[in-house]
Amino acid sequence: MSMRASLYRHLEPSVRDKGISPLNLFLIALVLVSFLTFSLETEKTFSVEFRNQLAVFNILVLAIFALEYIARVWVAGENQNFKGIKGRMSYMLTPFALTDLLAFLPELIALIITAGDARAIAALKALRLFRLLKLARFVPAFGMLWSALKRSGAQLAVALIVALALIYVSAIVIYFIEGDIQPEAFGSIPRATWWAVATLTTVGYGDSYPITVAGKIFAGIIALAGIGVVALPAGIFASAVSDEVDERAQQKKRNKG
Repeated sequence: MSMRASLYRHLEPSVRDKGISPLNLFLIALVLVSFLTFSLETEKTFSVEFRNQLAVFNILVLAIFALEYIARVWVAGENQNFKGIKGRMSYMLTPFALTDLLAFLPELIALIITAGDARAIAALKALRLFRLLKLARFVPAFGMLWSALKRSGAQLAVALIVALALIYVSAIVIYFIEGDIQPEAFGSIPRATWWAVATLTTVGYGDSYPITVAGKIFAGIIALAGIGVVALPAGIFASAVSDEVDERAQQKKRNKG
């Protein structure tokens, strides 16, 4: 077996018969540790030296992810669909390859361009969230959830439209009921919309609430309606996930048969 074929078997989860390769386990651990260091960097009580060490570690992580990306592009030729230069270009446009690229390239370029500008670097740390997407390659459940989301997209869109309409109508009604009495909280429809969102999503921050009898009755009705606003999309998505699980189970049976 050639070195490229061997590396392909270690990097590509779909070609392994059992479990995740040690190399991919290392990459998963690196993603998780990088998020831990990201959190630690925001703690101001740590010494400057320790925080500099975390910054150096992040540069090392970026370098490893860059090498991983180059390696994946190189070994992609082991797949019949990605042979040759055109095949490699096609691979580089796949969702997984783009995710791998986003995990290091934007921040790496930003670090070079900003040349140590503390403010710019602090703002660019959010780019590390792209690393979370790398885990989707190794966890089949992510693919299943994405398929379920696509399957239920139309129904979820309808549920979202219904929720937005209910929020808007609720904001208008509470504005007319409480607007003159509590102008700071309900003096305009945009202000009332914040209350409607908090109530219908059952969050209920309590920073604004109706004080009139009519307002309280309406708030109670909206709070009950909020249960449906949350439950409807959850039920739609749960049903889609269940259908996806059943479909994949049947596909496995057909493949074995």
